[in-house]
Amino acid sequence: MATERDRVWVDTMPAAYADGLEAAVFAPFAAELAARAAGAVRVLEIAAGTGVVTRELTGEVLATDLNPAMVELGSRRAPGARWQQADAAHLPVEDGSLDLVLCGFGVMFFPDRVQAYTEVRRVLAPGGRFMFTTWDTIDTHDFAAALDQGLRAAFPADPPRFVAAVPHGYADPARTRADLAAAGFSDVDVERVVRSGTAPSAEAVARGFCTGTPLRAQLAERGDLAAATEVVAAEMVTLLGEGEVRGDMAAYLVTAAP
Repeated sequence: MATERDRVWVDTMPAAYADGLEAAVFAPFAAELAARAAGAVRVLEIAAGTGVVTRELTGEVLATDLNPAMVELGSRRAPGARWQQADAAHLPVEDGSLDLVLCGFGVMFFPDRVQAYTEVRRVLAPGGRFMFTTWDTIDTHDFAAALDQGLRAAFPADPPRFVAAVPHGYADPARTRADLAAAGFSDVDVERVVRSGTAPSAEAVARGFCTGTPLRAQLAERGDLAAATEVVAAEMVTLLGEGEVRGDMAAYLVTAAP
């Protein structure tokens, strides 16, 4: 389960996240979500982050994120949407007012997913849908698996577990179905999808993870952030190769209706 620290992006973290991870890790699935959202008029995106999904959406879009730093960056990168800081457990939307609620790789960070899903159900209009993505286990994600090996190389006695435990810690479809059922969703479809991403270098991905996500705090607690990042990057280059790198990534695409 994510802690409050695991949910916070501050200062330069959103920019590092966007530069290192957006195109390689998140864009392939953002395109998939946006394609399936086509036709929805009244749309809410929660945990919208840097706007990688938001930029692909049409209709009247309200994009929200818990972190003001993400909202500030996202609003500049996806100015076609209306942006607002908000917690997924307390959405600033009227009952039954939306056709679609979207969340790209954000539900894993919710401290109480049933509460958040219940809030989503509250704001959906009759016939509305809730659609989100969540990662499969870390071993099914080439970039994250290489990162995990890099963290073990940097800290063999105590490797940080944030990436495996939080982003990749909600990988059981049965658990997802149970949480949605507890929140009042009766029609749930869970589809496993695999997409490929390309990064200019393994080092770029390493820097995105190490300096642009809450992993940064776990590294800093263990010593020199810059030095740890260099070790992780070197190991990822060894595993993934020099120059441009490609990785396959597995995720679950969930569609739910009350």
